[in-house]
Amino acid sequence: MTDLLLHFSVLMMMASVASALSSMPKKVAVIGATGRLGRQTVQKLLSKEIPVKILVRHDISAVKVPENLENANTSAEVAAYLASLPSVELVKGDVTNKDSVAELVKDTTAVLAVYGANRKSKLTDALPWSKCEDDPSHSKQVNYEGVRNIVTACQMPGCTCKRIVRITGKGEDPWNPFSILINLLGSMAKAWNNEGEALLRDCKDVDYTIIRPGVMGRPDCPDGKVLALADNGGDLKVSAIPYSTVADLCIECLDYPNTARATLCAMNVPPGEGEETYGPLLAKVQPDSRIFPKVFDEHRRAVRAGAVGISAILCAGIFAIVSALRACLSFILPAH
Repeated sequence: MTDLLLHFSVLMMMASVASALSSMPKKVAVIGATGRLGRQTVQKLLSKEIPVKILVRHDISAVKVPENLENANTSAEVAAYLASLPSVELVKGDVTNKDSVAELVKDTTAVLAVYGANRKSKLTDALPWSKCEDDPSHSKQVNYEGVRNIVTACQMPGCTCKRIVRITGKGEDPWNPFSILINLLGSMAKAWNNEGEALLRDCKDVDYTIIRPGVMGRPDCPDGKVLALADNGGDLKVSAIPYSTVADLCIECLDYPNTARATLCAMNVPPGEGEETYGPLLAKVQPDSRIFPKVFDEHRRAVRAGAVGISAILCAGIFAIVSALRACLSFILPAH
């Protein structure tokens, strides 16, 4: 009888703890909060009364807080405005810094990684002795090592953050002309994004949702029943999609446990062919079941081939221009 009472007491205690945990307010970390997508993500979280922690590189101590985001002209001003909002906690640091990422995810339930590398390739990157990948702004450091820092922080003992939502983009096909161009001009951004995705899939004790959205920021996005998702890293025709729509998707994923360990392609389709909200689509999402290819070396080969092709086109263009100029000069200045 005593054992039965003891067992009952333990069960009641566990139920009480579970109830307390379930009633705890969610707190979500956002990396990339000052970007176009990030600032909308923060505002939408706050509209749902969800406290937010943001990771910011800028020192905003001397920055005048703008009246609204429309009047914010710099990333520092955006950060200052967001930090001034109720229920927003600012953590000074960068995704490439392990300690600041660990401080960011502390006491949170999820992290929305809505950032990306914006370093432009330099001619010196092609030199054999170049150490461009050591540059803190390089895609390797931001899109790959940054993701590693997030995963490592979430794995720390006592960390409550066990869900990562990561924005990347289409790019599994290294030989796609757009992938080649972005890799060539953007310090291998597509390739290192794919490597960052692989880190998330290889981590078994932290759940992920990878979102590959369409082209964000274009003003000609349709509305209505236009939303479409493809899980398991499926393919959809590339389309324009608003920042606000992608922000909604990032947040709504957190309410659907079935979207854990899933890779989603998010695009807009012609009006009437999709859904008006993401709810019906997210309810049908299945976790990743296929093996995603390791294509980093193929990305490198594609970029080298693309560089050779572009160089050949440029040389041919220059040769054609020089030949045309010579022909014109010989016509204008006939030989004596």
